[in-house]
Amino acid sequence: MNRRKLLALLPLPLLATPLRAAEDPVRLRDLYNKDLSFSPLAMSREGRRMAARGFMAPPLRANSVFFVLTNRPMAVCPFCEPGMPWPDDILAVRARRVVDVVPFNVPIVAEGLLELGDHVDPELGFYSRVRLTDATFRRV
Repeated sequence: MNRRKLLALLPLPLLATPLRAAEDPVRLRDLYNKDLSFSPLAMSREGRRMAARGFMAPPLRANSVFFVLTNRPMAVCPFCEPGMPWPDDILAVRARRVVDVVPFNVPIVAEGLLELGDHVDPELGFYSRVRLTDATFRRV
């Protein structure tokens, strides 16, 4: 059987659908309950690939594989001060390769493995409660 015959047998939606995370992108605030504990949605996706939509905050350092996904565009980093409480509308992202910085006001979708729990990045010292690892991202 040649490729054309094989492709003719496949349903059209399968051919037209791009590869993506199993579910649609989540809203960052949906990862938390009102008391800032992790939501059932976050718990159900822990250790699985998931996508989240937001904005890239200004990077902490040039040529890094790390950035923070925010719920709304932020030209400066308001959560970089020590001792600040962890906000419920950001997500730490560790990318697969050095990040090509996207302007702070351009929406992106980041996809990676969801990790929950306290963690300090060994390279940057950035504390996070929730993060995506082995991540990729794209403009939307």
